[in-house]
Amino acid sequence: MPILTYAGAAYEAAPEETVLDTLLRNGVAVANSCRAGACQSCLLRASQGPVPEAARRGLKSTLAEQGYFLSCACKPEADMVLEPAGGLEVAAAIESLERLSPTVMRVWIRTSEPLGHRAGQYLTLCRPDGLARSYSIANLPNEEMIELHIRRAPLGRMSGWLFDEARANDRIMVRGPAGDCFYTAGRPDQPLLLAGTGTGLAPLVGIAKDAIKQGHTGPIHLYHGALHPAGLYLRDELRALAAASPHFDYHPTVLEGGGDLIATGPLDQVVLGAHPKLSGWRGFVCGDPAIVNLLRRKFFLAGISSREIFADAFVEATVR
Repeated sequence: MPILTYAGAAYEAAPEETVLDTLLRNGVAVANSCRAGACQSCLLRASQGPVPEAARRGLKSTLAEQGYFLSCACKPEADMVLEPAGGLEVAAAIESLERLSPTVMRVWIRTSEPLGHRAGQYLTLCRPDGLARSYSIANLPNEEMIELHIRRAPLGRMSGWLFDEARANDRIMVRGPAGDCFYTAGRPDQPLLLAGTGTGLAPLVGIAKDAIKQGHTGPIHLYHGALHPAGLYLRDELRALAAASPHFDYHPTVLEGGGDLIATGPLDQVVLGAHPKLSGWRGFVCGDPAIVNLLRRKFFLAGISSREIFADAFVEATVR
């Protein structure tokens, strides 16, 4: 079996076991979150030994060339010498915390240096104890701070800490940004369709604001879905944005309890009922993985090219 050497200690990998699982099984603290190769919080660097191609997928070429890989997706093929992903994290502090609803917190982060992010990408928050979780960026890159919308997850260690214990000026580290779910200029008259559930609203708000700021002249439709109206946070802000932006429309949607100015029904049915033909459009879908996959398929069937559909599925972290 392959031998993994990390911080001077050697560990034998079990058959079909990932690097992350081997290290965690042996009590090594490695930052991790989704364990599905999406959040990139489990990055390590191989100074010796081959890295399977599957463990590099989704990484920037500059990172892959330096030996960085996703430890949750790496089943070692031979002995490896591993190092932490040092140098990729930036010092930061919590600027403020604001409850947007009983289950959603707006967290403003001030970083020690610019991250060069795009609205809609995500970053990874790292606590001093090594706990790491990834969250989407909701604001424009030229602002002084970074805005995150964080849902209180059942048994969520990071979200529970942010809701119950964290305070302004608490020190953290951030890694990123990552992800390709963001607005790019070039076709200013192209219709844009943004749809998501829960805190999937965060990247969609950022994308919409970015498009508006860059002078997008085509229609921009943002659909936010929730179970009840109480889950439709930021309603007033988004309605004010729609009133000030002639090309932007905000469509709150719920499964139960809709009424004036709030549509009722499954999000996919509401969206496709209003826009049955989407040839030539660009789509963005974010939030619950099941809803994201459903919307991606329906957007494609309605006419959006697969190359014009950008998605960010919020995979729940494994509780550890």
